[in-house]
Amino acid sequence: MPPSSIQYTKQRWLLTIAGLFLYVADTCSDVGLALKYYQEKHFVWTGLTLVFVLAGVLVTQIFSYVWYRDDMNGPLGITEGGPNISGTSTGRLAVLHLFGMGIFTRYYHLLREGFKVVWTTTNSDTVEERRDVHHNLFCLATDLSMLKLLEAFLESVPQLLLQLYIVMGHNECSLMQYLSMVFSFFNIAWALVDYRRCLRRSLPHVSEMPSDLPTAIYLLYKLCTITSHILSYTLLLILSPYSTLIALTIVWLLATIWMHVLQTNFCSSSRLELLYRAVIGVILTFTFFNVKGQDTKVAMIIYYLFYVIINIIAPSLLALLKPELQTATFLLTVGGLIFGGSVLGLVCLVLYYLLLHPRENWRETDEVDGLENETKTTRRIRNFLQP
Repeated sequence: MPPSSIQYTKQRWLLTIAGLFLYVADTCSDVGLALKYYQEKHFVWTGLTLVFVLAGVLVTQIFSYVWYRDDMNGPLGITEGGPNISGTSTGRLAVLHLFGMGIFTRYYHLLREGFKVVWTTTNSDTVEERRDVHHNLFCLATDLSMLKLLEAFLESVPQLLLQLYIVMGHNECSLMQYLSMVFSFFNIAWALVDYRRCLRRSLPHVSEMPSDLPTAIYLLYKLCTITSHILSYTLLLILSPYSTLIALTIVWLLATIWMHVLQTNFCSSSRLELLYRAVIGVILTFTFFNVKGQDTKVAMIIYYLFYVIINIIAPSLLALLKPELQTATFLLTVGGLIFGGSVLGLVCLVLYYLLLHPRENWRETDEVDGLENETKTTRRIRNFLQP
């Protein structure tokens, strides 16, 4: 048997089902909320709620299908037009992704292949063969987790921002709104943890931490900084929706331009790379990731200085420009959450990167013995966002 740190276990298989449930619940609650807004004739809120759902679905379908096509040309794939590593023809895959079933297709294949490994016993394989099987399962899981991470920041994060703005700025409260926000929050948390854990097990050059403490600290760091940032953006939207939307668009443009300056090389085509950079621009609007796996200490310091400034300015401006809210429980509560979340998030950030962050150990390569055994899946994972 492979070491326990690289085994795709029964627990991991069951957690995959839990991730599928959260994804379905998040999407269904948002669609249900959009229908409620439509019945109440809030057509702008209906449109925005559905736009975020469709943005997450559309982008993940595009990347999922292209990754399947790329993998066909790798060691695990076969000829163009025939069945690929999923056992499904490219024509059928295209139809499935056209109808938004790409994520479910990947869940089906991962659960099916994982079931064969973890719920059936066989002694016919060698240790190396079983290690390869478990490693391939984690590669499949990491592809899925990357898509879920993109979906979370294109759908769940902006959805949470929108619903908080409606609840706090327009005093529109309903059970469906709270369900949507709760499922969005948990979907974000799951996407962050699942990607981090899958990444550490699918890349051989990254050492896995034996304790769950790094995951807990990393989750606190991300959730606290993201949530406090969303609350700050919400206060700015309450103060001036149009000015805040313009400012957020400028921040997204600057982040996207920075991706062009860095010359990311994640995608196999230049057109898809442009889409990828635009999506990463959205993610950087809410949180920081290492985009190219390089030393980003200076960039991170600049980013979180901007983050602190926004979190100070937002409640301060609302208190100054709307003095009637200075003694309101609303402003005191939200301001306290922003301050507490910012401090806790930054403390966890420092703890994680100083003491708990696994170090990458890239081996030196030359033109002869470079990474010749690297598959397209491994390359994709290596070039994606790094925790």
